[in-house]
Formats: sequence, structure tokens, C-alpha cells
Amino acid sequence: MTLVSPSVVVLDYGSGNVHSAAKALELAGARVELTSDRDRAMNADGLFVPGVGAFSAVAEALAKVGGGALIEKRLIADRPVMGICVGMQVMFEHGVERGNQAPGLGEWPGSVTELEAPVLPHMGWNTVEAPDDSRLFAGIHDERFYFVHSYAVQQWKLDPQPPFTPPMVTWAQHGARFIAAVENGPLTATQFHPEKSGEPGIRLLKNWLNTL
Repeated sequence: MTLVSPSVVVLDYGSGNVHSAAKALELAGARVELTSDRDRAMNADGLFVPGVGAFSAVAEALAKVGGGALIEKRLIADRPVMGICVGMQVMFEHGVERGNQAPGLGEWPGSVTELEAPVLPHMGWNTVEAPDDSRLFAGIHDERFYFVHSYAVQQWKLDPQPPFTPPMVTWAQHGARFIAAVENGPLTATQFHPEKSGEPGIRLLKNWLNTL
């Protein structure tokens, strides 16, 4: 029996390394389409949300294509979504950059704030501290991933009570500790760039594809 590769839409809304993300997902085994078409994005097995630049600019660009409503609709239907870099940050309530606060999608409580670190941006390779039972990092141990950012979420505020399953939160450190990845039901996100993280990044994307 021939297995069909999962279909993934990389949301093309004018922000993010969409072509490098698409190439990495293809290497990981997905059938990939770059589009902002809501029906196609809704019907794909997975939705991939990249993002680079300022939090407010990414949030505004997402809003212009109805990205927030699309993501919410998929999550309500238990359909997987993965955000990376600022595509992860906008899943939180708001971002604070240079004293200005911009609203996010509010899927998770918390603020994106400037890292307390001697050197910014945090650019380059870093290890992460993943939970032992993480599906996203299954089989990936003591590897480094590629980060490019000056802002991050530095506190995790969601504490669901039974019967809800607590999200799995992965941490990293650059000066201060910050959230490097979250696995929360159908919503997955990473602060680092898996598409720029070589073989470990491809293995991580394969792990995500295996959940679709």
C-alpha cells in the first residue's frame, strides 16, 4: 500500500521565509503549497505559519488575509497548525517592542518582550531543554537549533486543570531563559527556525508531520 504524504499549506501572507520553509517541509516528506487561500489552507492536513520582522507588522499582515480567524477555525476543528519565529510569537496575547504594545492572536496568555541579554539579537545556534515525552523532539537529543530574534516569551502562564492536558513547553537560554517551543494539542510552535537548522530541523519537521 502506498502511503500518501501529508499536505501542508505554508501561509503566504507577506512575512517569513516561505520558500525555505516550503523546501524544508518537502525534504521532511510533505506535499507543500504556498498560498493565502483560506479554503485551501483550511483543508490541508497541516497549516504552517512563518514570520519574521516586527511583531506588529506580522500581526497586521496576518489580519489582512484573515489569518487569525483561519488559525482559530482550524484549532477549533482540532486541525494542526505550526508557527515559527514571529509566527510563534503572535500566538500569544501581545508583543511589546520599543515601548509599543501590539495585540496578538491570544491563543496563549503572555507577552513577547525584549530578551534580557548582553548581546542582541540572539543570532546563531543554541541547545534547547525539551520535556522527556515531547513528540516534537522525539529522537532529537543534545542538538542545536538556529535562532534569530531579540524578543521572546520569558514566562509561561497557562496552567490548565484536569481533564485538560498541560502543554509541553521547551526552553532555551540567551541571557534569560525563554520559551523555545510549545506543543499544545493541535497548536505547535517554535521560536527557532527549523528550516535553517539543518538535519535536526528536518527531523523535527518530520516529527510534526507524523502528528498530522
